[in-house]
Amino acid sequence: RHWRSSLAASNLPPWLLRQTIGRKMAVTALRWQFPLVVLLLPVQAGGLCPFGGEGEPPAGHPRVPSSRQLQAYTEAVQKLDIDAVEKDIRDLLTSSQDFWPADFGNYGPLFVRLAWHCAGSYRTSDGRGGCEGGHQRFDPERSWADNTNLDKARALLVPIKVKYGLGLSWGDLIILAGTTAIKAMGGPVLGFCAGRVDSEDGSQTVELGPSDVQEQLYPCPVNGTCKTPLGSTTVGLIYLNPEGPMGEPIPEGSARDIRDAFGRMAMNDSETVALIGGGHAFGKTHGACPAGAGPSPKEDPSNPWPGMCGTGKGKDAFTSGFEFKWTPNPTQWDNVYFKELLENEWEKYKGPGGHWQWRVKNAAGLLKEVGMLTSDVSLMHDPEGGYQKLVELFAHDQASFDHAFSNAWYKLTTRDMGPVTRCVGKDVPQAQPFQYPLPPPPQKLADFDLVKQAIKKILKTSSPVLPADKYHGEPYYGALFVRLAWRCASTFRSTDWLGGCNGARLRFSPEREWPANAALDKTLLVLKPIKDKFGDALTWADLIVLAGSTALEDAGSPALTFCGGRSDALDGLGSEYLAPHIGGETSDASRQKNAARIMGLSMREWTVLTGGGHALGSMHKERSGFEGAWTTEPTKLTNDYFKELLLETWEEHSVPDTGKKQYKAKGKELYMLKSDLALRFDPEFSAIAQDYASDSARFLSDFAAAWTRLMNSDRFDGPAGNICDKPQRREAELVI
Repeated sequence: RHWRSSLAASNLPPWLLRQTIGRKMAVTALRWQFPLVVLLLPVQAGGLCPFGGEGEPPAGHPRVPSSRQLQAYTEAVQKLDIDAVEKDIRDLLTSSQDFWPADFGNYGPLFVRLAWHCAGSYRTSDGRGGCEGGHQRFDPERSWADNTNLDKARALLVPIKVKYGLGLSWGDLIILAGTTAIKAMGGPVLGFCAGRVDSEDGSQTVELGPSDVQEQLYPCPVNGTCKTPLGSTTVGLIYLNPEGPMGEPIPEGSARDIRDAFGRMAMNDSETVALIGGGHAFGKTHGACPAGAGPSPKEDPSNPWPGMCGTGKGKDAFTSGFEFKWTPNPTQWDNVYFKELLENEWEKYKGPGGHWQWRVKNAAGLLKEVGMLTSDVSLMHDPEGGYQKLVELFAHDQASFDHAFSNAWYKLTTRDMGPVTRCVGKDVPQAQPFQYPLPPPPQKLADFDLVKQAIKKILKTSSPVLPADKYHGEPYYGALFVRLAWRCASTFRSTDWLGGCNGARLRFSPEREWPANAALDKTLLVLKPIKDKFGDALTWADLIVLAGSTALEDAGSPALTFCGGRSDALDGLGSEYLAPHIGGETSDASRQKNAARIMGLSMREWTVLTGGGHALGSMHKERSGFEGAWTTEPTKLTNDYFKELLLETWEEHSVPDTGKKQYKAKGKELYMLKSDLALRFDPEFSAIAQDYASDSARFLSDFAAAWTRLMNSDRFDGPAGNICDKPQRREAELVI
């Protein structure tokens, strides 16, 4: 009763108060006369959210399921009878419902579109989009013009979702519905990867737009001409305007837009043409009149897209504004789409929905009923000539088309799932190239205590391959080892599960040549004698992480639990999408927050990791173009960085020889970057920085937890698990 009442009066954040009382954590000290309470809390070395993911998330962190929810989902999806779900979907395909009648008596084409538009939002620039999370259920995606009437498709699937409950996520159900529909209509599929974890809202994809965040980070002054990092040429559409560039029916321009837009999700020409032809082997477009679909879900959540043409459904439906079917048999898999393109002359005209579309010139018989979009016709007008060759190949070789489509569909629907180790189910194919599979880790691992001893020996022993920085007359590699581990691990993206230090791909191009990684190739040479000593039992990935952690402990960090067993990649494939987009001169607060969200870090984790990293070592103008140390003791892990940041007067400083702009403390040899000053002047970052400036114990504890979590972020164990979570649990004192 006493500790409960004391906690209630302690001004703890409500989410932490509920968590603390609910778990009945032991209170190791109650400082009655001070506003600080010291609690004994479990710190998880890994996982998806700080503080175990319970209660309300910290400020700036997207909403994610709690650790208990993730564990429950993982157990449920492994027990899911996917065959039974597929049977129910097959039964639904031909069970037309009055509220949204099935075209041609078959919902298959609708479910293919549903799955395609859920997965097709993926972009390689930041890993956002895709169907994991089921974000299509939320704004902004649910109200995109390209997703008109897909609310009806999801409504048709609700009874199946309710029947199977937690183990069947919306992300999995949507992709399985589309994949099952393709199979039911005779199409080829490669397999199915289950395990998509649903999000609780759309906060993780607001950057896709339209939104204020998207306009701030990824502006598009003229919609229809949007460039990467946006995933489409037109915000609100999956890829591009199918009517043609800016609504003009220009096939050559549309072909350029197709290659650009599909390239933003790493699709090559063959995959692009196969997906377009395969998707358009099914179904029809809907544009019965020019009146439109009516208000979107954002505008009218209770009655979205009612349809302003007649009954608004069936023959009166309005979805895209075009009106035709692509082939004479729109519920049957074949390559007729390509034959039609190849064998006919196409002419443009305005359809009943008021948009430009295409028909066969002088059509007779069944050809009178078929049509094409400008984006379809563009495949025969590719300025580079590649699309025409593929249309001809697929028109004459069904087997080649089948193979190309099945592989491209699996890539489209699975790309955002990351490595194959996150997939669940009996129909998961072997690891695909787009999943960047790693070799298995060593069967027998090195004795990491001995490795750690070896790292300590070279930590302060200068090597001829890269002379060490000297502080107080002694050589010191600690800051370099920390930077090496940070640069290796900080490529991790929680948006599509790419990157991280597992694989140690910074040994290869392109990471090796990134300016942010200057001199790290030589840092690897400093560590090479240790790698050679332990041989195959010690991977570079494990050595890099352990070197960084050992250096931190030497600098004063709390003990860091090491989780070994990483693999070494054979090449740098996949890294081409992970180049850092922030730097010392360009990183304002909004861009840093965006980088943190991509990595899956809370704003507190980002801040403490920045402060810890910059507490050590110095900048080198021959590497980064900047100079000087952040703190007076660059070999000690302390909260001095935050004290200096907040308490000193900072003046703009131009670096001799490079001309780069940074900041220098007035009257002192202390230096900061523009990105550092953003932590002082942004109110959210500043509040966190003040916490750490005044509380060294909290800084060290939070830094150790955030560092360990980042180092282990890519150690996947199924959809939501982490190999390092199971044995890596320790009790740490967290000062609130």
